[in-house]
Amino acid sequence: MAHLFRDLSLGHSKREATPSPPPIMPSKAPLTDLPSPLGQLAAQLTDSDLRLTAYEIFVAACRTSSGKPLTYVPNSDSPAHHSPGSPGLQRSLTSTAASKVKKAFGLKSPSGSGSKKSPGSGSGSGSGQVKPRRPMTVGELMRTQMGVSDATDSRVRRALLRIAAGQVGRRIESVVVPLELLQQLKLSDFTDQQEYDAWQKRTLKVLEAGLLFHPHTPLDKSYSTAQRLRQIIHGALDTRIETGKNNESMQVLRSTVMALASRSTDGSLYDTCHWADGFPLNLRLYEMLLEACFDANDETSIIDEVDELMEHIKKTWGILGMNQMLHNICFTWVLFHRFVATSQVEMDLLYAADSQLAEVAKDAKTTKDAEHSKILSSTLSSILGWAEKRLLAYHDTFDAGNIDTMQGIVSLGVSAAKILVEDISNEYRRRRKGEVDVARNRIDTYIRSSLRTAFAQRMEMADSSRRASKNQPNSLPVLAILAKDVGDLAINEKEVFSPILKRWHPFAAGVAVATLHSCYGNELKQFISGMMELTPDAVQVLRAADKLEKDLVQIAVEDSVDSDDGGKAIIREMPPYEAEAAVANLVKGWIKNSLDRLKEWVDRNLQQEVWNPLGNQEGYAPSAVEVLRILDETLDAFFQLPIPMHPALLPDLMAGLDRCLQYYITKAKSGCGSRNTFIPTTPALTRCTIGSKFQGFGKKKEKSPNSQKRNPQVATMNGDNTFGILQLCVRINTLQRVWSELDVMEKRIITRLRNSESAHAEDFSNGLGRKFELSPAACIEGIQQLCEAVAYRIIFHDLSHVLWDGLYVGEPSSSRIDPFIQELEKNLLIISDTVHERVRTRLITDIMRASFDGFLLVLLAGGPSRAFSRQDSQIIEDDFKSLKDLFWVDGDGLPSELIDKFSTTVRGVLPLFRTDTESLIERFRCVTLETYGSSARSKLPLPPSSGQWNPTDPNTLLRVLCYRNDEAASKFLKKTYNMPKKL
Repeated sequence: MAHLFRDLSLGHSKREATPSPPPIMPSKAPLTDLPSPLGQLAAQLTDSDLRLTAYEIFVAACRTSSGKPLTYVPNSDSPAHHSPGSPGLQRSLTSTAASKVKKAFGLKSPSGSGSKKSPGSGSGSGSGQVKPRRPMTVGELMRTQMGVSDATDSRVRRALLRIAAGQVGRRIESVVVPLELLQQLKLSDFTDQQEYDAWQKRTLKVLEAGLLFHPHTPLDKSYSTAQRLRQIIHGALDTRIETGKNNESMQVLRSTVMALASRSTDGSLYDTCHWADGFPLNLRLYEMLLEACFDANDETSIIDEVDELMEHIKKTWGILGMNQMLHNICFTWVLFHRFVATSQVEMDLLYAADSQLAEVAKDAKTTKDAEHSKILSSTLSSILGWAEKRLLAYHDTFDAGNIDTMQGIVSLGVSAAKILVEDISNEYRRRRKGEVDVARNRIDTYIRSSLRTAFAQRMEMADSSRRASKNQPNSLPVLAILAKDVGDLAINEKEVFSPILKRWHPFAAGVAVATLHSCYGNELKQFISGMMELTPDAVQVLRAADKLEKDLVQIAVEDSVDSDDGGKAIIREMPPYEAEAAVANLVKGWIKNSLDRLKEWVDRNLQQEVWNPLGNQEGYAPSAVEVLRILDETLDAFFQLPIPMHPALLPDLMAGLDRCLQYYITKAKSGCGSRNTFIPTTPALTRCTIGSKFQGFGKKKEKSPNSQKRNPQVATMNGDNTFGILQLCVRINTLQRVWSELDVMEKRIITRLRNSESAHAEDFSNGLGRKFELSPAACIEGIQQLCEAVAYRIIFHDLSHVLWDGLYVGEPSSSRIDPFIQELEKNLLIISDTVHERVRTRLITDIMRASFDGFLLVLLAGGPSRAFSRQDSQIIEDDFKSLKDLFWVDGDGLPSELIDKFSTTVRGVLPLFRTDTESLIERFRCVTLETYGSSARSKLPLPPSSGQWNPTDPNTLLRVLCYRNDEAASKFLKKTYNMPKKL
């Protein structure tokens, strides 16, 4: 905004002059310890020394700016004391026009400036008239603003008049003001010796600073003139120097000073003197002049007359070696420094500094001056350093109450950073500008840094909260507390800070939540890596993390909705916590451990299980009760886990429980045998010996190769025999009990699912994952296998002595079925009392089928000890009817339809025993030829056993012939197959 300080017309204000304003202390205490970036002076000059020197330069520059001789009129009440010869300094300030500078920057006027009077202006009282006061001049205003006393001001003016009188026509730039003041001011111009000595020492230090420490043109250390001046000044600091015009010491001082002030880099002499334009002395002096623009009574306000005052301050540029670019830098710093020094309450100052930076930025693009760049870099670095100290942890500094201050500081900091990077940094110039977005990068850094700091603080607070409540019930783990705090932090960021930062970074909220997501994720990762089992604390943390992640992602998505990539870049910075996966893995571990324990228990208890029917009234094994109880407890424990994914993980648990139960069922039926275990091996075919029908009568009967004659009571009641009939019945009851309980458990699972907070309607739409798939089929198969095992064990093992070893052995009429029926009936009574009613009919049916199979096996594969004539057919039919009646029990047993169904085969075969031998042989031939074709005409092949007895089966017909006790059958078998009569 450099144009604001060019060609400003002299306006006026309502400030009024007083004949003698009260003196203000000549020094001011520093407003802040913020060091000046304009440079530190090597000379021991205080701010008060610099301020007085700056005032002397100001008065000298303004009194000579018109080119007319300087004049001085002593203070008096007469308005005529203002000489027209110095119109610039003596111009009255009477205009009410608003300051152009303040208007451009939006700066406020001092409090009550519309009616406030300058100090000492006074007013009438009572009925008397107000005494008219003359308007205050620019010179008087500057004196007041810089805290210069009347006496000092008068002394400076007198000296300048004397200088002008002796050097008419010389420009002030060709005058070394401190040197001339030393010669013009005498002890008599001061109150006392002490004041004079202090003034002289200060003036000498100024010469030392301007000519030796901070010269306009660099000095060679060996330069003799500089050494001479150094000696003079050091000597004068100890002993007061005589400053008379003709005094030798003064003449030496003058010649030395002028030689140094007029020299140039090439050794020639300047026509102007350089004594206050070396860096950083000139900047520090100019800083003192700019500070005068602030109201002495209101440190946060710039005076209304700033336009006129600034125009006069610029007249010092010739002496101080200043220009517009340096002015812009200094004024920026002064505005910023005043904002900082006055507790950062006046935002107008901050906005003005930011606006002034825009002019600084323009200057930086147009100049490559090294000294300018050095000063600019130092100033901007100081501003940026102060701003970033707050912005890199802005959560510690700002909140909703002072967010406007943050916006101003961000703007200032970003502006400073852009100038430093874009206009000063060589690295930036080497790269294409499009590759670097300075503002966005800075904001990105501020967001990430501040949120990491805020997160660390929240982490410490959460840890403290946990320690404070560790002895309280239901206290939350640290990461669960932290998740809530981080969520609150994210919401506050989105609502308070992101709207401000979005001006420079379009996805400020997204960057913020991505940073928080990363910070929490690091802590969560460590937590998860240390988890060995599913504890309540672990579940609480993982659930809190899952909720936090969803909230953060939602904020990121909303913030990035207008981005080119739809927010993918931000989302890529937020790799999933996979809290649900971590919970799932822990639950799966819990399920595995539970199933492993269950299987171990099944093995241990099955080894101890004796399948004792006296164990309980229900007739099933205690181990089944325990298995079902543990299954139900495991399911209950699963649904009590505080997890949000019961429906998703239930299939894993159900599959495992199903396998365990199937394992139990398999173990319960293993070793019990099956139908084929007990059916005896079919003996080789033989033909009967005619005439020896009662073969073996009176002799010991030949045992079947597979017969095992045993006492059924001993076999079933022996307590050590876990595979006895009663024990097998207990196994059947056990499987029936398990099967019936499965449906109850599945219904209970549905109820638990409905009570689960995470269940949805679709979880009940099908039974997948909540039903036992393997166990029901295993129960059905096991019951079937055990029923067949019981049936065929009774018929072919326990009753083999009355069936296989007794029925129809020798003479059929004397070895009929009654003993077998009697023994079988005893077993049926025992089974009826032992087996559960729901499987009783099935088991008895299997026993009936086994007895029918045994009856046919005796008739068709009973070995050479059995032979039947056609007359025996009636006995056989009567015995079979008796066997059927055993199961019918006059209508109280099995249904007649069921008996007829399973007796179909027997009823089909029995008529063959009534058929004459010739017909049987002819039927056999025909069936065999049909089966084997023309190849059987020359010789009938021996038909193998099909395992299925049937009146049209060649093997069945052949067996009837083998056991036919007549000559024709024997000859046919001898001729056709050369079949022996005995084994």
